[in-house]
Parts: sequence; structure tokens; C-alpha cells
Amino acid sequence: MRTVEWDEEHTCLRLIDQRRLPNEFSMLDCHTVQEVALAIEQMAVRGAPAIGVTAAFGLALAARQSNESDPERLLRHLETCAETLRRARPTAVNLDWGLKRVLLAVRNAAGDANDRRRVALSTALELAEKDVQTNRRMASIGAAIIDDGDTVIHHCNTGALAAVDWGTALGVIRMAHEQGKHVHVLVDETRPRLQGARLTAWELSQYGIPYDIIADGAAGYFLRSGKVQKVLFGADRVAANGDVANKIGTYPLALAASDNSVPVYAVVPFSTVDLGLEHGDLIPIEERDPQEVLNLEVNGEPVAPSTATARNPAFDVTPHHLLTAIITEYGIIPPPYKEKLAEIAMRLDE
Repeated sequence: MRTVEWDEEHTCLRLIDQRRLPNEFSMLDCHTVQEVALAIEQMAVRGAPAIGVTAAFGLALAARQSNESDPERLLRHLETCAETLRRARPTAVNLDWGLKRVLLAVRNAAGDANDRRRVALSTALELAEKDVQTNRRMASIGAAIIDDGDTVIHHCNTGALAAVDWGTALGVIRMAHEQGKHVHVLVDETRPRLQGARLTAWELSQYGIPYDIIADGAAGYFLRSGKVQKVLFGADRVAANGDVANKIGTYPLALAASDNSVPVYAVVPFSTVDLGLEHGDLIPIEERDPQEVLNLEVNGEPVAPSTATARNPAFDVTPHHLLTAIITEYGIIPPPYKEKLAEIAMRLDE
């Protein structure tokens, strides 16, 4: 089952509801663009590739539900809906990438409003298929960096749940496992929403890959002790110079790995690269509800005082000099990233 699926019979978008995992596997049906935006904002669906495709289907859904008979008014309606979706998760560049591709296809479509509706859906379906192919290709390329017997620290969740299927960094680990390599994964809990402990651990259990969950703060101990050979994570946006915005906690993990000469790899589809941003300090960082931090309980009791306040940035930026390489569907890219990322973009534009 895919993380994101179009249900033609019921004219809705079906998502694996990741808020309920690992205790319950259930699907969330979105029938309106507002429901799609809420699913993204509340992280029923999450992960940069999955968010991009979900947003694309959100526009397809909006096109289907609109009664507009004039093709230009339909386009303007979709542009308004795109703004609603764009606000749901501002850091993830894939979200805007998916929206732009659907809007461009609709804008260039000949014919009446119904033709534009068909184009919106067919474009979203194409993006979903391309995501699976891209991630599988990335997994095959990236598996080369995994050696038999490696122990890998993995941050957040970057598997099939974070994409339409396969995923990014976890897809690399999965592919290495399927190639017969023995891999052990140390899974960062990834506070405050615990995507590692809840989602990555669940996925690894499905694949039969051995793992241990560790507290985020324990990563430095394992890196310094020589028990880890690689660090892998994904990204929600990569700046032109190779700086990476990823789930909060990635930066200190990369710092500790670099200090202990452990290779660090960001695994990202090229759609996550934003050449319009010169460096990572320009990446907008989403700050989420402080209650995600304050709601922590131990033995059924709140940890924080009732009067406590909190800050909750969802992402941090890892400077490019801490990365060993960036793995994309176009190969393993070593530094200097600015020149090499630009070269790939130029080839794609030709």
C-alpha cells in the first residue's frame, strides 16, 4: 500500500494516517482541499516527497470539485487553493514544487474546463509514479555507500511513509538490506513528535531490519565510541550551496559525526534542491505549536511545570561542510555542491 493514493471511485485522496502509527494502521480520506491542507499541517502525512505529491493531488481534488465552467476562472480558483496548501508547511520545498507543476500543466492545457480538470489529475498521478521511480533509483545508487556489517544512525523518518513509496535515506538502508547486506540501524527518537521511534522503527520492523531506538542525545556517545559507520538523513530543502534543512536535531547529529570522522549523507530527490536560495540561512523555518514540546508525560504525569513556555522549531539547517555527500537520483554528489548542483539543474533544463 502506498502512503498517498488517489481513489477515483470516491473522488478523494487516501493517505496513511501517520499520527496513529505504530499502534493503529488506518487510512485518512480527504474530500476537500481544506482537508488536504489540514492533513499536511497536522502531519497526518509528512515527509518532503509525500507532501509534494499530496499537494498536487489537493489541486486535482479542488479542480474536480469546482463547478467553474470557464477555464480561466478554474485556473484562478486553483491558484487560490495552491496558496492554502502552500501555507500548511512552509519549509518543505517539495510542496511548492508539486503545486507549481500542476498549475503549469493546467495553465498550458488546451480545451475547456473539463480538459483542465483531467490535466490536473493526470499530472498529480504522473508525479506520484515519478516519485516511486525516483526513490527506487536513489535507493539503488545510495546502497553503494552501505557496507556489509554497517551500523547506521538514522534521523527522523525518511522511508516509504515519507514518500509515495520507498523513501529517501531509509530507502537506501532498505535497498542495502534487500541486497543481502547486514545493516543495523540506530534510530533517533526524533523529538518532539518522535517520528523515529514511532515511524522509522515501525517501518524497519516491517522490513525485518534490526534496529535499536536511541534518545536523540545518545547519538554522540555511539559516534564517539566508534560503534557507528554512517549517518543518514533526508531533507526538506537544500540550498544552492548544499546547506540542508531537515528535521530538528539533524545539525547536532551532523556536528557530532563530523567531529568523530563518521561520514554524513543527506539523501534527497533533486526536487528538494532550491537553487533560488543561495544558502541555508535563507530557508524559512517553520515553528510549530509549543504544546508538542510541553505535552511530554512520564508515568502519566506532565514533565514541565504548568506555567512553562516552550519553543518548537520544526527544522534546523546543517551547513554543507558537514556533509560527506548528497545522494540524489542523479548520483552521489561530493563537494563542491554549488557547482555540481547547478550542473545537474542545467542538464535538466536542456
